[in-house]
Amino acid sequence: MLEDIYRQGVRILKASIAIVSNRKSLLLSFPLPLEVKSLLTDFKEVEEIPFPADPDGRIIVHEIPGGRPSCRVAGTRAVFRGPFVSLTRRSSDLRYSLWGNQGFLYRFSLYLLGKKHRIHSLHACGLFDRARNRLYVVAGGAGSGKTVYLLSGLEKGLELFSTETVPFTFAGRRVIWFMGSLVDNVRLETLRRHFPRFLPSSLPSSPSVPRQDKIAVDLSSYRCPEETLCDPEVVILFPRVEEGRRSFQISPAAGPAHAERALFDNIAEKLAGTVVLYDRLAVPGLDDAELAAARLRAVGGLVQKKRTRLIASILSSPGQCWGNLLSRRF
Repeated sequence: MLEDIYRQGVRILKASIAIVSNRKSLLLSFPLPLEVKSLLTDFKEVEEIPFPADPDGRIIVHEIPGGRPSCRVAGTRAVFRGPFVSLTRRSSDLRYSLWGNQGFLYRFSLYLLGKKHRIHSLHACGLFDRARNRLYVVAGGAGSGKTVYLLSGLEKGLELFSTETVPFTFAGRRVIWFMGSLVDNVRLETLRRHFPRFLPSSLPSSPSVPRQDKIAVDLSSYRCPEETLCDPEVVILFPRVEEGRRSFQISPAAGPAHAERALFDNIAEKLAGTVVLYDRLAVPGLDDAELAAARLRAVGGLVQKKRTRLIASILSSPGQCWGNLLSRRF
């Protein structure tokens, strides 16, 4: 049993989460800071709300000094027990913590959005071409080149729709796209060598996370005015960016099944994979058969829509990453 009980309500997009702990210091701290580990690099907004009586999900954190950390996740309820105060102090990388941008709440929110609201989230950046009513979704994991596409697209006049996670849902036959994060973690070397215009006017004296050289860059001044887009033309790209490459090579998906598999795997990457928190606590992936089936139907519908003009892999250098895509008719 919890002795002193501290409660907190959180909303991320349409998902409501109730957080309970016996240590106030273990609740999510608001306002969220602009830093590498922040959930603001995953979502447009993480909102503190009154404690919900009927939340989509619950997270209970028992602080037990000197104990071994443990977790039990059963559907929409997660219980953590252990010395989380000391684990937080000693962790090598707080991105992988309960509230870090690669941690549990991030993944739990993706699960709740899919499970409760049928909102599925691509691991991608999103850029909007207003003149063509076209949304570019640049999908891929760390190191794939999303940031290069993001920043070069902004330089070319595209509007920012998301830096890291692009949520979508079906409303009848229409696809509704939701604005994602407006903050991106970018390597200083990338900014200095290729995109100096995006360097913050004042740089932090040291990175937020030890032994890495990324900084959180607020790109909200480039944002799309609309927070939702209804049935825009869509181009989905899976990039690979290589320094020194001279050619721009585009390879359309080899049929609907290939495209569906690529999108299905992309959505599941953060949702279903096991993650290690605080260097010690392995937390299983958050998925089930019913949600996986719904996800497959969603990506199948996305692939089949006439408004989805292209799904393709691209191999290019940083300077040529867009090729002729921005002027191309589909």
